Amino acid sequence: MSTTTNAPRFRDFARFWRSPLVPGADMLTAEYREHEFAPHWHEAYTVPVIEAGAEAYAYCGARRVAEAGSVPIVNPGEVHTGSRAIEAGWRYRVFYVPVDYVQRLADEIAGKPQPLPWFPLEPIHDADLAARIGYAHRVLEAGADSLAGETALVDALSTLLVRHAQRQPDAARPADDAPRVATMKARLAANLVEPVTLTELAEVVGLSPFHAARLFAQATGLPPHAWRNQLRLQRALAPLRAGASITEVAAASGFTDQSHFTRHFRRMFGVPPGRWQAG
Repeated sequence: MSTTTNAPRFRDFARFWRSPLVPGADMLTAEYREHEFAPHWHEAYTVPVIEAGAEAYAYCGARRVAEAGSVPIVNPGEVHTGSRAIEAGWRYRVFYVPVDYVQRLADEIAGKPQPLPWFPLEPIHDADLAARIGYAHRVLEAGADSLAGETALVDALSTLLVRHAQRQPDAARPADDAPRVATMKARLAANLVEPVTLTELAEVVGLSPFHAARLFAQATGLPPHAWRNQLRLQRALAPLRAGASITEVAAASGFTDQSHFTRHFRRMFGVPPGRWQAG
């Protein structure tokens, strides 16, 4: 499909919303032109369908382009970016689906426990799947028929799993590196308000600060401080959904003040936390 001729010029607009049919999930209806997403990750599966235009994004070591009609899945925990791939920008609909929901559905389809589903790094070109995802998103957003909405969602995600799910590849790094990275992640996550130095982080895994920082960045795609800020943002979502004040959430998440929190939040989600919460 051509993405360069007679394309509309999109504006920067995003609406986050939720459905009681998918607890813990977030949905996004948006179009972007000027906004650029900084490197970030999600604890959920990111399941978009590009409706028009094209999005460029860095993901797993390569620059990729998702054109209209494609489904560029981002697996949980994987660092990625996002920006326009053409002058006009792009319009899309996105499901952020909790890992346990996708895992449970995969187990139900197979009739037995399955490995964690993992999806291709390149955008999926499957017109029928794109139509199913778009339809489920629109029906759930309308909110007029819960039965139709949930049926459409299960149909779309089941189709995605049956046709495109893979096994997560084994990490291609020394065996002793994975426990070290896990230990550093646990230390960073233990208390998000408590300051942590790189020297302290390195000591818990028996490495120099230089080698600890390099190993962590190679394994996660982000330096330790940036990864920790992303975790803070992820942990902030549940209290925001529950209606907690932005000031309280910012402080409890370890940000120095509300403006600091808002700046990081906007870079990750494309909207300030107040607008995200209002969805």
